[in-house]
Amino acid sequence: MKTINKIFLLGVVAIFSACAGGNGELIGVQGREIWFEPVPYGMLYIPAGSFTMGPSDQDVPFANQSQSKTVTLPAFWIDHTEITNNEYRQFVYWVRDSIAHYLLGEVDEEAHLIMVDRYGDDWDPPSINWRTRIEWYGDEERETLESMYLPEHERFNRRKEFDTRKYLFEYTMIDLRDAARKGTANADDGGAPLRKRGMTDRSIFIKRDVIPIYPDTLCWVHDFTYAYNEPLTNMYFWHPAYDEYPVVGVSWKQARAFCIWRTNLLNSFLNKTGQTFVQNFRLPTETEWEYAARGTFNTSPYPWGGPYIRNSRGCFLGNFKPLRGDYYADGGIYTVKVGSYNPNDYGLYDMAGNAAEWTSNAFDESAYNFSHDLSPDYVYEADDADPEVLKRKVIRGGSWKDLGMYMQTSTRTYEYQDTAKSYIGFRCVRTYLGRDVHDVL
Repeated sequence: MKTINKIFLLGVVAIFSACAGGNGELIGVQGREIWFEPVPYGMLYIPAGSFTMGPSDQDVPFANQSQSKTVTLPAFWIDHTEITNNEYRQFVYWVRDSIAHYLLGEVDEEAHLIMVDRYGDDWDPPSINWRTRIEWYGDEERETLESMYLPEHERFNRRKEFDTRKYLFEYTMIDLRDAARKGTANADDGGAPLRKRGMTDRSIFIKRDVIPIYPDTLCWVHDFTYAYNEPLTNMYFWHPAYDEYPVVGVSWKQARAFCIWRTNLLNSFLNKTGQTFVQNFRLPTETEWEYAARGTFNTSPYPWGGPYIRNSRGCFLGNFKPLRGDYYADGGIYTVKVGSYNPNDYGLYDMAGNAAEWTSNAFDESAYNFSHDLSPDYVYEADDADPEVLKRKVIRGGSWKDLGMYMQTSTRTYEYQDTAKSYIGFRCVRTYLGRDVHDVL
């Protein structure tokens, strides 16, 4: 009887093997999804290619490190404008509501069933109606949500406002370069080589961090001595008048956290609808940023070509500090709405001026010498205890308070990763999946 059962099972296996394997032929796994990458909302496509990275004109600020290097990049997507106040506010509100949901779930089991898991099971929690929802709950729930507001002794003019110091975002990321050096026990998800099969715990490559994510609105005051910028501290981030202005006052770490949140927000939706994940949103490398900023003008100093910073009618082509300090000569004293000036040939706005932009790269004067010529990417994950020189991150593009030379596409400068400035914002990129078919077709 056991022999008959064994023969029957072998026969069933053989039948399924024949169906799945094409009579023993190698045909790959069948029924796989036919997939084409949709255009990400608010992003533009940058084709793969090579260009000469580095100064195409006199690079006054850093003449001691000016050099040129031919590099090659795969295709990627990039935000057509800098991230705006209103877009960053979506991140802030998500963190606020998630914390509130978590707190309510702790004191109300029924509420907990519809609340988000703070640690990532649901990345799309419903928003709380703060004006009415608190009234629906009992005293215990109202008392719980009261902890989200400033204590009474810290309130100004008795205004009941949220305590934004409590807006903490907890996130994880995997250090693939560290995994590549040390090996992992399972590389199916991480993509690292199996150098020490069964010997290394993947968790050692997973980095966790908790950071406050509310912009530093005081940056408008502490960035400038003896200048009256208090109105911008009071209104710039939260008032609707500034919704379409670039978000500033965010540190490099906050900008990276935004990219991680944006990735999880989209992938959560794709997972719920049965769709395949996409590449992560991230800060651009400085090479990607320069390539995108140049548009099709690979040998010109500015995104619009050059060598001039005015058009044929004498109008300035970006928001910076023109002439001898006439901030308003270009139409903007501080930042202006994104997209207020003409885009470059790729359709990207404000790649010169308005707000300078964080990149993912650590700053080193000699990075061009030792970085690869295929997708150069010099990174260093600085700890709080590291010396300040190791916390430098590359910023590009110049800002509303900079002279015209800083608006050149090749000009490199830096700021420290844990600082937030009134003149630095950011935009996201996402690597294109698959072959660069746009140019082939």
